[in-house]
Amino acid sequence: MDDKRNLIMAVLLTGLILFGWPYVAERLFPGSMKPAAQSAPASATGAPTVAQAAPVALKPREAALKDSPRVMIETPKMRGSIALKGARIDDITLPTYRETLKKDSPAIKLFSPAGTQDAYFAGFGWAGDGFKAPDAASVWQASAQKLTPTSPVTLRWDNGAGQTFEIALSVDENYMISARQSVTNRATGAVAVRTYGYISRVGHSKDPSTWTIHTGPIGVFNGAANYSIDFKDLDKTGTSDRLASTGGWIGFTDHYWLAALVPDQKASFDGQFRKGAGETYQADYSVPPVILGPGKSVSQSTRLFVGAKEVKTLEAYQDSGISLFDRAIDWGWFYWFEKPIFALLHWLFTQIGNFGVAIICLTFIVRGLMFPIAQKQFASMAAMRAIQPKMKALQEKHKDDKATLQQEMMDLYRKEKVNPFSGCMPIFLQIPIFFALYKVLQLTIEMRHQPFALWIKDLSAPDPLHILNLFGLLPFTPPAFLGIGILAIILGITMWLQFKLNPAPMDETQKQIFALMPWIMMFVMAPFAAGLLIYWITSNLLTIAQQKWLYSRHPQLQQPAVIAK
Repeated sequence: MDDKRNLIMAVLLTGLILFGWPYVAERLFPGSMKPAAQSAPASATGAPTVAQAAPVALKPREAALKDSPRVMIETPKMRGSIALKGARIDDITLPTYRETLKKDSPAIKLFSPAGTQDAYFAGFGWAGDGFKAPDAASVWQASAQKLTPTSPVTLRWDNGAGQTFEIALSVDENYMISARQSVTNRATGAVAVRTYGYISRVGHSKDPSTWTIHTGPIGVFNGAANYSIDFKDLDKTGTSDRLASTGGWIGFTDHYWLAALVPDQKASFDGQFRKGAGETYQADYSVPPVILGPGKSVSQSTRLFVGAKEVKTLEAYQDSGISLFDRAIDWGWFYWFEKPIFALLHWLFTQIGNFGVAIICLTFIVRGLMFPIAQKQFASMAAMRAIQPKMKALQEKHKDDKATLQQEMMDLYRKEKVNPFSGCMPIFLQIPIFFALYKVLQLTIEMRHQPFALWIKDLSAPDPLHILNLFGLLPFTPPAFLGIGILAIILGITMWLQFKLNPAPMDETQKQIFALMPWIMMFVMAPFAAGLLIYWITSNLLTIAQQKWLYSRHPQLQQPAVIAK
């Protein structure tokens, strides 16, 4: 009776973990391994908050682009423009990425001018005493009409009171814009100058922040990634603490996209997240002020990343000296394990050309590495079934003396050289691999919109063909928990076949529970990414083949244990 009760409790606890873990993790471990940056008491960085209270009538994006003369931006991975009014980088489109899988789907529009529905832009400026600084109404002069990887552009503005301001812009072939801010003082008196940069956006991210994926304010300060601040925090407090750092970066992240300011990595800066008018949010930084005497100039370099969170691209920028830039992807606690899994999967993809086939090959590699362990598991299961009659006899003999029973059982294990936990080892080893692959499929843009075969057009999304919509014949998408797709059905069948090959349990309660488990897991796994289900189905098929081969070596496993009388 105790064994039955314990088994039922184990199943119930497993269900609680499966269904309740996201809620527990979100409350107890928000953002999954999010080290807090060293911060000082709240203080203004010196950068003004960009007021973006939503106008009565929002402008169409194309109309807003005409409100200012512009310098065009053209790179292999970016298209857009810079508004000379205010010197704002407020028009960025990513031509290599589309919003949906439809052939006529528009390219991803990341930055948009102020006054539009999804206003999102960045800029650079100066604050201080003794001079008139450029503002949002200042119209700059440009040295050229187009910014490309081979043709830089310099913006220039004169305040008419002795100070001249310049922003020398260049761009690489990926997503990084470099800005060198210079100010020259030709007045007769000294001025105090503080250089700053800012990113402003309207509204929360359209991608929700979950326990596995962080969206919203993000940055690296003093060698630690900070995922602990979100939009809701800013709604409540209005501002974050002052984030003082030497090296690092600050910005906003969505699921696949990032906008980040990268100050000089050898200099100190003050960063801050703030809420402005309406639903405007701002990330900004400033450097310590400099006293600029007559006839003197001062320059400060900054970089602005605007683009897709491609793993290799982020790693390349990190290798060039940007502190922990790859942490723009919230890898979480298992960073050390997830990165190798991604590297192997991506390498397989580059060799094969199909991400789905790459996932299948990854499964073969994982199962191949675990094959010796599986052999030991089956040998242990064989040994455990061989001593089942002796274990049952001990249970009957010492049913009223739990301590003696436990001691006798341990003595039996030692005498027969049986490890009761060795059979669980492959399961425990599969858990980190499965979770790492889950994170890789969820986080990395490399999986986004990757097709497999037939109806699977996006491996990072759930199976689109469900039972309730007659596998796509009816024009609606069922709720996630009811969306049992073709892949989920195949998963349930393969798990059922796998369980059928397992040794028949002696206990009827065990039989009933194991009979239900495949179909329970079918419902649990149905909302997951199609790529993850393909991994599990392939793993199940390999397990079935492996079981058949190992049963040929341990035929006693296929027979119910004989209970001694």
